[in-house]
Amino acid sequence: MKSNNSHNKEEENPKQETSPNNSHTTTLDSRFNQTLRNVQGLLKGRSFPGKVLITRRSDPADGTILGSPGGSSSSSRSPSEINSPPSEHNHIHMDDKEDHIHRDKPNTSTTDNKSNPSLSISNSEDITKEAPRFVMGARATDTARIIKFTKVLGGTTVILDKLRELAWSGVPSYLRPNVWRLLLGYAPPNSDRREGVLRRKRIEYFDCVAQYYDVSDEERTDEEINMLRQIAVDCPRTMPDVTFFQQAEVQKSLECILYTWAIRHPASGYVQGINDLATPFLVVFLSEHLEGSVENWSIADLDPEKISNVEADCYWCLSKLLDGMQDHYTFAQPGIQRLVFKLKELVRRIDEPVARHIDKQGLEFLQFAFRWFNCLLIREIPFHLVTRLWDTYLAEGDALPDFIVYIFASFLLTWSDKLVKLDFQEMVMFLQHLPTHNWNYQELEMVLSRAFMWHTMFDSCPNHLAT
Repeated sequence: MKSNNSHNKEEENPKQETSPNNSHTTTLDSRFNQTLRNVQGLLKGRSFPGKVLITRRSDPADGTILGSPGGSSSSSRSPSEINSPPSEHNHIHMDDKEDHIHRDKPNTSTTDNKSNPSLSISNSEDITKEAPRFVMGARATDTARIIKFTKVLGGTTVILDKLRELAWSGVPSYLRPNVWRLLLGYAPPNSDRREGVLRRKRIEYFDCVAQYYDVSDEERTDEEINMLRQIAVDCPRTMPDVTFFQQAEVQKSLECILYTWAIRHPASGYVQGINDLATPFLVVFLSEHLEGSVENWSIADLDPEKISNVEADCYWCLSKLLDGMQDHYTFAQPGIQRLVFKLKELVRRIDEPVARHIDKQGLEFLQFAFRWFNCLLIREIPFHLVTRLWDTYLAEGDALPDFIVYIFASFLLTWSDKLVKLDFQEMVMFLQHLPTHNWNYQELEMVLSRAFMWHTMFDSCPNHLAT
């Protein structure tokens, strides 16, 4: 790891040339070492799930101070910030309930609570308009990080690779709607075209709703009627612990989005679990129009045009997400079955005693992990953590189906010590009701950090995962 002096030299000579090969090697080594350093710091006093012997770096991280729940925010280091100077290592989390984790030198400056809105100035008019909401809503900000986001988003053409690197470790809540649209390819990177494209796509969605949803049952086939009835049954069951989703208007919007999507994707149609995948999009795009806690939102406060635009954005972003995992929801869901098998193999390589115990008890990974892949962990963690998790999901882009295997392995092995003590029935009950209801951002960042580290170790060595 480079010293502070070397960091200062890099800052003074930002244009210093290095060969492409050396630069690439240095970046990979630095990313691995820094991620390992983060994990080591978080693991002080904890057991490390798995029996992986790591020798790339021996020195532990600097003193780690964990805030109490409900205090200032936290975030793990993303691949994008591995080579950042120390002054940029203090991360933020972008939502109200996050815990702050300090990972750097004692003299590193941080900012708590509300940020100065003047520091978030962007050339983008939309970002500038929304900045005050961020100041009101977020608890802690990292000035350098906010500047990076606004710089990337404020350009005439957004460089998506840079945006993905920043988004991996969390997106400021007031920027999240625009960032998600860009990451999913719904909004074009060129700012001059963006407004026109969004307007055209929204009109296209409205036309689809008029053609498929706003019709009588006499104009539907029996199969379409049955599908609509199933969706109507599932919508009230969606996020039962979040009162916002029990509002009739919210369920109606969800029903419209899901039915329109299913009609336009006949290869899969509607599959239970897709209703869960629409919920993060609804909350994120409604956050552009509603303030405060989700629990206190009322969609009835919005005019119909805004609700329709939110529905359209949810529909297109859901479509973009599912385009990358089509075989997860076709007949017999072969994509999910394939990933469950990979998860089993990965867990066996990382923590053989846990894998052996699960096998000895006769528990199949499909019995508990199928729901994880089907709903992307939405039902397994508190809902206020979901959008942060999805920042990483969407930043992974086309690589998401591969990377979620590592996330789910990290998630499962959080309880490795507990699992080896349970018999079959106890394990089934435990995995169906995991003790995550008190989780905050610290636990989620731990899962993501381990996943990134294991992905770095195993992905370039596929023989490790060979049967």
